Amino acid sequence: MSANLPESIEPFLAAAGWAGAGIEPLPGDASFRRYFRIRKGEQTAMLMHAPPPNEDPAPFLRAARWLDHSGLRSPIILHEAAAQGLVLLEDFGEVRMRDYLDAWPGDEREIYAAAIDVLTALHNVPPGPFTAYSLSEYQRETKLFIDWYCPAQNLYVDGQSWAEAWEEALLPLLGRQRPGVTVLRDYHAENIMLLGALHKQGLLDFQDALVGHPAYDLVSLLQDARRDVAPELEAEMIEHYLKGHPDRDTFLADYARLGAQRNAKIVGIFVRLWKRDGKPRYLSLIPRVWALLERDLAHPALAPVARWFDANVPAALREAGGGEFAA
Repeated sequence: MSANLPESIEPFLAAAGWAGAGIEPLPGDASFRRYFRIRKGEQTAMLMHAPPPNEDPAPFLRAARWLDHSGLRSPIILHEAAAQGLVLLEDFGEVRMRDYLDAWPGDEREIYAAAIDVLTALHNVPPGPFTAYSLSEYQRETKLFIDWYCPAQNLYVDGQSWAEAWEEALLPLLGRQRPGVTVLRDYHAENIMLLGALHKQGLLDFQDALVGHPAYDLVSLLQDARRDVAPELEAEMIEHYLKGHPDRDTFLADYARLGAQRNAKIVGIFVRLWKRDGKPRYLSLIPRVWALLERDLAHPALAPVARWFDANVPAALREAGGGEFAA
């Protein structure tokens, strides 16, 4: 057992009926959460360690139970001690959508269509007991771009005009996200598990769920920061989702709005992971995200934000996919 594990893990596992189980640490990602595969004979489970004060498993537990109740495939909660930041979960195995597609790219269309069908099912049930995705939350997220990316590139910009541009761009969609749908907020190929068949997909990383616009998770899936999705496949999957949608053009405008919002936020987060958290590996993903951002900015719905970029971010940086970053 790793010496870095908290002392509470062994009594926690004993209380869950997993005393003496082997504990295998799994690679971490961009948060303070850690995951371990627990083995006891032929049985396996997943242990999530989300230690306070930086993490709180309560939102994950609430969202997991709501998804399960709504017929979506979230991990079954086997045992939990939320105050200690410990949750024992069903093990979805090791076949992530991302890894499977790396090995079997010929199945890409089928797997993405299945992921779209999961979103359709999610959007066909009333939204969960989550906070609404407000304009202030959208603005808080976009501010990560000027708080982290701009200083890293020695750009000194007007935060007020940035906020005003986003308010003008985003206000039109707010009424279209009422009553809204459950938005998982991080729905992409590294957070979808394939459960024995291509069309059976397990959901992960949904603890930040809100109630918002149905285009948000679609953008998250099809404008993936970590995996290239061809524009042709993106367009095909949007049409797969939109079957029978009464106002296609308005939906596509909102898709561009949320794509630009999300991609600007991600650029800021990736720079923050480098500068604040010592995780420079995310910098290599910025050119992909930047290209998606530029594509979204070309939509007329993003005209106020596009004008801000024209006035504040030099063309050389934009042409270089966000530019270089000095250590």
